[in-house]
Amino acid sequence: MAEQEIKTNHWFVYIILGTDGNYYTGITTDVNRRWNEHCGHSGSKLGAKYFRGRKPKQLVYQEDGHTRSTASQREFQIKKMICFATKFLLEY
Repeated sequence: MAEQEIKTNHWFVYIILGTDGNYYTGITTDVNRRWNEHCGHSGSKLGAKYFRGRKPKQLVYQEDGHTRSTASQREFQIKKMICFATKFLLEY
């Protein structure tokens, strides 16, 4: 039972700063893999459409310990924050 709990709570919420100065928020089970997909490493076309017109510059934030459901909820909360609140979250 504990092993199943560990697997279901292995979701991350992350924020990437793009080269245009805007933030992209997403969820994943593997932040490094997802970063490489967004960057297009190894010819990967699995990155978000958001990064087709711009490039990811820096991973600026990540949270772990989420289930798929709570990660999606947290992603939604962050996306609804105004710019000031997002910058405050990143600073602390």
